[in-house]
Amino acid sequence: MSYQSPYKEFIFEQATFDEESGVMTLRYSFDGVVAFAETIQFEVPAANYDRSTLDRAMLLAFIVAGISYYKCHPTSQVRLRQGALTPAQAAFFSEVYRDGLSQFVYENGLQPDYIATFTATSVDDPVGINDYVGEGTLVLQSGGKDSLLVATLLERNESPYYAWYLSHNRTYPMVIDSLRATLRLPIRRLDLEQLRAQAGAGGLNGHVPVTFINLSFALIDAILHSESTVVAAIGREGEEPHAYIGDYAVRHQWSKTWHAEQLFSDYVRSFVASNLSVGSPLRSLSELKIAQLFAEHAWDRFGHSFSSCNTANYQQSHDNSQLTWCGECPKCANSFLLFAPFIARTELELVFGSNLFNKPILENTFKGLLGIDGVEKPFECVGEIEELRAAYHLALKNGYDELLFEVPVSDYNMEVRGDSQSWALEMLQY
Repeated sequence: MSYQSPYKEFIFEQATFDEESGVMTLRYSFDGVVAFAETIQFEVPAANYDRSTLDRAMLLAFIVAGISYYKCHPTSQVRLRQGALTPAQAAFFSEVYRDGLSQFVYENGLQPDYIATFTATSVDDPVGINDYVGEGTLVLQSGGKDSLLVATLLERNESPYYAWYLSHNRTYPMVIDSLRATLRLPIRRLDLEQLRAQAGAGGLNGHVPVTFINLSFALIDAILHSESTVVAAIGREGEEPHAYIGDYAVRHQWSKTWHAEQLFSDYVRSFVASNLSVGSPLRSLSELKIAQLFAEHAWDRFGHSFSSCNTANYQQSHDNSQLTWCGECPKCANSFLLFAPFIARTELELVFGSNLFNKPILENTFKGLLGIDGVEKPFECVGEIEELRAAYHLALKNGYDELLFEVPVSDYNMEVRGDSQSWALEMLQY
């Protein structure tokens, strides 16, 4: 595909925050002609929140969230009307856009160097880091296994926290109400009308680094409430590339990788506040290990009310208050594989509606997950091929039927720990 944007530059117009209403407004445009505006409604902040730290976090959210609109007509140039970037900040945002849009680039037939590079506009940090004072933990929630496991282990260790869910229509998975934590529910209102108009005008669409977007908004919420730690629930599922364009790795969720977590954490400590921590306590764990821990510590409580299925629960404007499984998508197949070694077959079939290994519609999906016959790995947050092969053979030992094709035996060791930030690693004990 040969694509040429009809616009010269994407402009970051303005980011504002209204203290009385708790509304942040982000404005963007292409060439000052096609304009976008989105709002995020936060709880009205406490009177003593740190405004200068908030302003620095807003710049981060302003630029990261803009990727949702930039992708409509990706330009080779971007410009900030508000704020200034040091060389290190410009390099950070250039990497976020280039690698965070890798699936978008791949599926739209673009070249990686087509994505815009940010330019430094300041030699030094124009604001400067101050002494931020904060205490408390904010934990992102989705209703999926990872975030519910984090909450379960924190509660077991009697560690206080606030639950956080970014909603688009005021609904949220009701399973979160089962947690022993107060829920904060910011409302993000994307400029859907303009996005639809641009799609109709030949604009492009595709995946964005949503984890970074959510983290940037959660960071703002934490600052508004003088908290010091923002916790995501991410294992190692984002690491394995799905494809390559030359040596450019294509990932479904680059922003979930260990490298991306380090990048985001370093940015926050360098350009927002040096004592703000952002990361995942599950980072060092394989998806298979996380599934085992969920089966041991959280299944009895959440096994019939959680879901990791995007198709059934997270379509635009969909009411996801009651989570379910579609039983036909890659996320369902991946989850079935991960839990089959640890959950009895009759129990897992009850949750998913059937034995997914026997579903003809999922044959190619399982081949992609398990690296069979050259079928491309699905563009979803799923386990590594060797890991899922190990899960499959453990499932057979647990009484599950075989698939209709041979799956190589794997020597994958789910107990091997990966890298993690030290503070995050110490947060959970199990």
